[in-house]
Amino acid sequence: MAGLHSRARFAATAFALFVQLAAGAAVAADLRLLYPTALEPVFRELLPAFEASSGHRVAAQYGPAGAIAERIRKGEAVDVAVVTVAQSDTLIREGKAAAASRVEIGKVGVGAYVAKGAARPDIASADAFTRALRAAKSIGHIDPASGGASGIYLASLFERLGLAAELRPKIRLFPGGPSIFAAVAKGEIELAFGQISEIVNRPNVDFVGPLPAEYQNYTRFVAFVAAGTGNGEAAAALVRHLAAPAAKAAMRAKGFEP
Repeated sequence: MAGLHSRARFAATAFALFVQLAAGAAVAADLRLLYPTALEPVFRELLPAFEASSGHRVAAQYGPAGAIAERIRKGEAVDVAVVTVAQSDTLIREGKAAAASRVEIGKVGVGAYVAKGAARPDIASADAFTRALRAAKSIGHIDPASGGASGIYLASLFERLGLAAELRPKIRLFPGGPSIFAAVAKGEIELAFGQISEIVNRPNVDFVGPLPAEYQNYTRFVAFVAAGTGNGEAAAALVRHLAAPAAKAAMRAKGFEP
């Protein structure tokens, strides 16, 4: 009789453990996240923290914001995405993003940088900025055609200042952040521009400073749950995590503003 009781207790314990494991498996989700390159330094910290606290797993990819938005427009399967405010407006209108889930998570400005240890030009005022552009032997920024927000803005700024034709022979365009940082670090580009959050977190370049206030442009990023996701609850939890006070503090430390 004692053996029967023992086997019954073992069976009950095994069944309870099975139920717990099954419940855990049901709750845990595999999420797919797309986000802009500017956020990579801070998401490197935020995503592991979310996985540890929630039990969910996140498969993330980053790239130019415009390219991210276009991938979603074309129907790429995703649970959560981060793009600019304007891009999210388009995705909401087209039924690709859940409007009620959209949350602004931070903004970042444009800045200049040079190779580590190189002379840093003065760009603090409008006049100084123009002089620095004209004096630079080579200038680099993200190719606007790639969808990178800073590249699109810089091309329009140079046009607005009437400098586009003058600067064009010495401007070199890059498809993404890693390639331009490598070129600057090797001395192939004298003066480069990009989003501040990317620049200040690169050890092989020196941050010169933000664009002058009258020429500054901020990119505002929003996170949202993608329409049609099969992981709505987990996706919403990830969006909340990216907008939480702890996340905002981490973003400030990486060059973003609230």
